[in-house]
Amino acid sequence: MRTFQVVVIQLLLALVTFQCTTTMTYTAASSASPSQSCQISYNHSSNQSNKSSPSSSQLKKKKPYGRISNNEYILTPQQIKDFHTNGCCTIPNVLTEAEVCVIEQTFDLFLNRQIHVPDKDFCDMSKPFDTPFEQWSIINCMLPTKYHPKLQNNIYEVLTKSIAQQLHPSIKMTKDYDQFLTKRCNKQDAIFSWHQDMAYWPGSKALSLEKDVTSTCTFSLAIDDSTEENGCLRYVPESHLQRTLRPHVPLHGDSRDDGHALTINLLPNEIVKLAPVSRGSLTIHNEYVVHGSSGNTSRTKQRRTYVIAYRPKVVVEAERTIGFTHSHNDDVNWDSFDDGEDHRMNSGLQTKVEGEVDNGT
Repeated sequence: MRTFQVVVIQLLLALVTFQCTTTMTYTAASSASPSQSCQISYNHSSNQSNKSSPSSSQLKKKKPYGRISNNEYILTPQQIKDFHTNGCCTIPNVLTEAEVCVIEQTFDLFLNRQIHVPDKDFCDMSKPFDTPFEQWSIINCMLPTKYHPKLQNNIYEVLTKSIAQQLHPSIKMTKDYDQFLTKRCNKQDAIFSWHQDMAYWPGSKALSLEKDVTSTCTFSLAIDDSTEENGCLRYVPESHLQRTLRPHVPLHGDSRDDGHALTINLLPNEIVKLAPVSRGSLTIHNEYVVHGSSGNTSRTKQRRTYVIAYRPKVVVEAERTIGFTHSHNDDVNWDSFDDGEDHRMNSGLQTKVEGEVDNGT
């Protein structure tokens, strides 16, 4: 009898030890850091048993969205719908804090003029070109990866390239240009006037394209929290649906020799929507949506934004053919495109070469 009791006690002790070990193992795994958890989910082992591996039907039923790997962010159907329906959408938590910090370091080198950017590619987007730097309200740096090639192929580029293709799956999308923008603290005149991006860019006619294939995804990454107080993006939902370019006028002077910015007035009864996003999150807008932003009324918070635009490969190649690179130093720019738009200063004035055939482009 005594021997039987000892055996029972040993069995009970073994069972308790097994349960404790299992619980401790689960707790340790579930309390792993986010990066460790990602490592586990990204490196899914093919040696796992079939019981723990989801079937193909299960994967179809539960499709992952958001940041699913180090190099990929998957949009939800609603986010894709918002972009195409409203002309703008917000995407939360695309970059981690560590990833934003790396980009921020390079951003501030430009901001502090430690990386040289020539002439008009370093300017104030809200004021005339001859405004002294100390009086700038919106510090604009065009083409940062051109002037600092080490920034190329950063994680933001990698993720947004994938997202752009999701928004236009039938078009070969490629990066067109990039830009750093900073609204200084307590600058109520740090206003991006209402505009459509296509006003700054050549239309299909100027590019000699047979089809209107200007589809664009412009990403704006929040290096700082972007709020109503510090002048977050604002836009007019559905203003892009007719794909019509409204007549724009220069914000300063009569041409881009005075300042680069263009402006339009809103139509009566148009509804304006704000698009605030937190640090590491982003907005995406298309080429025809009417948008802008108000001044920065915060005494302590600047607003730094990293812009990357993706367009059809055929469009980018055609832009480069006519000498348009999105640099403010280009000889060809919004005042010289020959596409018939009202605000082009030289529209229709170019003299055709003798004997040239007018093919309607």
